[in-house]
Amino acid sequence: MNSFKPWFDRYLSDPQVVFLTTSLLLGVALIVLLGDIFAPVFGALVLAYLLEAPVRGLQGWHLPRTAAVSVVVALLVAGLLFVLLALVPLLARQAGQFLQQVPHMVDRAQQLLAGLPHRHPHLFTEKQIRDLMSGLGTQLAGLRESVVEHTLSVGMGLLTWLVYLVLIPVLVFLFLKDKDRILGWIRAYMPPGSGLAAEVWRDVDQQLGNYVRGKVLEIVLIWIVSGGVFWMLGLHYAMLVGAVVGLSVVIPYVGAMVGTIPIAAVAYFQWGWALPAAYVLIAYGAIHFFDGNILEPVLFAGVVDLHPVAIIIALLFFGGVWGFWGVFFAIPLAALAHAVLKAWPRREDARRRLEDRSGSPPPDDGSN
Repeated sequence: MNSFKPWFDRYLSDPQVVFLTTSLLLGVALIVLLGDIFAPVFGALVLAYLLEAPVRGLQGWHLPRTAAVSVVVALLVAGLLFVLLALVPLLARQAGQFLQQVPHMVDRAQQLLAGLPHRHPHLFTEKQIRDLMSGLGTQLAGLRESVVEHTLSVGMGLLTWLVYLVLIPVLVFLFLKDKDRILGWIRAYMPPGSGLAAEVWRDVDQQLGNYVRGKVLEIVLIWIVSGGVFWMLGLHYAMLVGAVVGLSVVIPYVGAMVGTIPIAAVAYFQWGWALPAAYVLIAYGAIHFFDGNILEPVLFAGVVDLHPVAIIIALLFFGGVWGFWGVFFAIPLAALAHAVLKAWPRREDARRRLEDRSGSPPPDDGSN
């Protein structure tokens, strides 16, 4: 306890550190406990933050802020309507066609597995194949049940999503239009010792918006390019597979390898071991080469400076906590943690602040 007290006096007795720590804990608690209830509010806040850049761009053309916000939100609504009326039905139709072909794919996979002991008796035994097929059957049965349950839950939540589609654009418009008034109201209730929190926010703000906007643009571009290339190659479910490729870029390092499995499966069950299937895999590799070596450096140059180990740990942690959205926002959240650690007072900073407040040097805890 005696060794803990000097550390507490150096760090947590600083009002700025206390305010920053409290703000972070309250923010996490608010998202975890009330995330489902205030989902449209959080979604609208994220969209408003991302759309602030185009609003400022229109203001740079001498357009009043209200008019600029109206134009940007109108484009947002048009995009949502396009997705709802054109893209979702296309993906749903291709997903339905794919599900109809799943039993045929399973039969072909079982035939392929059953022939392995005869073609490679030194590698596989019939008992191993029987156990594998039994396990696959159990997994497929569970998958079918989960698909049915998910379909029912989607049907039950359709009305909620329709309400969100109306409510979120309205909230985005109000957040953008009244941004200065809302921020002024928040500042009026902030304590004087909030400089450290402001420092962290300035550091994160330089990276967060650019990263998320760039990631959304990367997903859309890779989706369009992949869908178009696969369609020209004659691959079935081209837009659906393109969506898988687009979403795979959300997960650095691992997404490209994971996305190979469904693409290779669709190509194999369509053509077998033929050249068209090889062309699809070559095109997939070329798309990811383009993404990793050209598109990502252009979109994210200097945006996020994190070690690959930190990125992988963030993906595992936030993905386990918040699922897909945790994976999507893992790197921005890791950047926030990095900014907090950078702004967190070191021993020398904490000692200097205590000296400034007390007028005398603090006692040495023996750790220097």
